[in-house]
Amino acid sequence: MYKILTLNKIAACGTDLFDKAKYAVTDNEAAPDGIMVRSANMLEQEFAPNLKAIARAGAGVNNIPVDRCSEEGICVFNTPGANANAVKELVIAGLLMTSRKIPAAIDWAKTLKGQGAEVGKLVEKGKSQFAGPEIMGKTLGIVGLGAIGVKVANTALSLGMKVVGYDPFLSVNAALNLKPGVEVVKAITDVYAAADYITLHLPYNKDTKGTVNAESIAKMKDGVRILNFARGELVNSADLIAALSAGKVAAYITDFPSDDVIGVDGVVAIPHLGASTPESEDNCAVMAAKELIDYLEHGNVTNSVNLPDCELAKTADCLVCVIHKNVPALITQITGVISAGGGNIENIASKSKKDWAYTMLDVTGAVTTSDIEKIEGVTGVRVL
Repeated sequence: MYKILTLNKIAACGTDLFDKAKYAVTDNEAAPDGIMVRSANMLEQEFAPNLKAIARAGAGVNNIPVDRCSEEGICVFNTPGANANAVKELVIAGLLMTSRKIPAAIDWAKTLKGQGAEVGKLVEKGKSQFAGPEIMGKTLGIVGLGAIGVKVANTALSLGMKVVGYDPFLSVNAALNLKPGVEVVKAITDVYAAADYITLHLPYNKDTKGTVNAESIAKMKDGVRILNFARGELVNSADLIAALSAGKVAAYITDFPSDDVIGVDGVVAIPHLGASTPESEDNCAVMAAKELIDYLEHGNVTNSVNLPDCELAKTADCLVCVIHKNVPALITQITGVISAGGGNIENIASKSKKDWAYTMLDVTGAVTTSDIEKIEGVTGVRVL
């Protein structure tokens, strides 16, 4: 029986997918085969030797030690696109909130409590301080055209905005899903130069940290409005605050409040509500559960952040699944060990993703995992 540990509350529509005859799902398992997690911090967590996979019910995996997982032979999944519509809707709300100064206006209206019959006059007298531009006809720049970025682009276009997008890793599927009229540019600086509003939808890593900084802000239009519903670390807070003070940036809305931006004039800080919808939580839970089940039972990899997508049907006696470093001659060593042990390889599938690879072998005959585990560069072996 497979043991599944949940580190956060996972929607029942996801956990109910685990067959009770094959799985035990609890929130206190000490040695799980799989883990389901949302936002719990796993960076310092020690993993039991039998842990095979972690499924993040969400897109970002900065709460998971992905590199260490690869070294320990653990497949890490996420659920791209499952919360895309929820985030898209909040981004559209963000466009309106930064344009029309809606949060500040609401806060100001609350101060009129107790003014009695004078409220109407005070509203008419004070409303001009919250005037702001319409979004129709303005240019929205999108940095990152993944599942969320594409939805934002298409919706903004329908709202009458001009849309300019940039993504150095634009997938064929994403490109096909973009509505005609969305302009895809080859350089991020083209987005900076054209956009009245800039929204960030790129992953956070060492290369994207501080994408919005003093240098990039200087290339943007005066009065630009910046939206960050991706990750807080994509924006250099000190540089952003300085640009707000100077009037270079008109407004900044973020779904990732930090002590340095909270309360700053021109900043709207939302408490990470992007995926906080029942629909999104259900979608993420279902996708994460299906990924775990397919991997644990069949060895197939879909939507892993550290391993390539790979699948192979089991038609012989056993399916050998190997996580290993992407180095020359290693697959030859694996097949050599299996052949030396008397196994006959009927089919093989092997894919790589940067420094790591995943190999599946459909084998007739018995296979001893210990001999494969001894190969330098192999970090995980399973026989199904």
